Amino acid sequence: MLQHVYERTRRATRLSAVVVATDDQRIFDAAGAFGGRAVMTSPAHACGTDRVAEVAAGPEGAGAELIVNVQGDQPLIDPEALDRLVAAFDDDGELRMATLFEPIADEATLRDPNVAKVVADRHGDALYFSRSPIPHQREGGRPAGCFKHVGVYAFRKDFLFEYARMERGRLETLESLEQLRVLEAGHRIRLVPSTGSSLSVETPGDLQRVEALMQ
Repeated sequence: MLQHVYERTRRATRLSAVVVATDDQRIFDAAGAFGGRAVMTSPAHACGTDRVAEVAAGPEGAGAELIVNVQGDQPLIDPEALDRLVAAFDDDGELRMATLFEPIADEATLRDPNVAKVVADRHGDALYFSRSPIPHQREGGRPAGCFKHVGVYAFRKDFLFEYARMERGRLETLESLEQLRVLEAGHRIRLVPSTGSSLSVETPGDLQRVEALMQ
């Protein structure tokens, strides 16, 4: 799975380098076995973005303007989606963070707490992320304007470091969603439509679905 994520990420034309950030020697060794570039980090980080910030502050981040956090459970990540994510910064000098979203295909995904959902404002920025279906449909039926959040983030490097210094907020702790730290601190996150369909591997069942799709 790690190799699939690494190799698909390398196919994005807007990314200049790909680095595996991990605190697990097994993952470090697995990356090295297929020729991947990996860096060991502190085991004390509360989330993956904090880990990425540590790597970005080192030699691997020298000269980078944007840092993209692709989580290692995304073996079907589309390289074109990563390029779209980076492109969101081209015409907006004030934009500091962006992430991907896509339509929710079925009721099971909508109700699955392992799948983060997101709603947007009229400018295309995130209003809220939740593991629950949002917004609540008072009249019943499927919520309109509810999308699946794809856990890939792009940061301007200085904002990534600012994020790592922020205290974990109450909502982040309750939902166990690291992106809520940004919204609680009053910053915006641009939502960029993904290309294709993503599937993160959160459970053994997810792994079976991914393997079936690949076959």
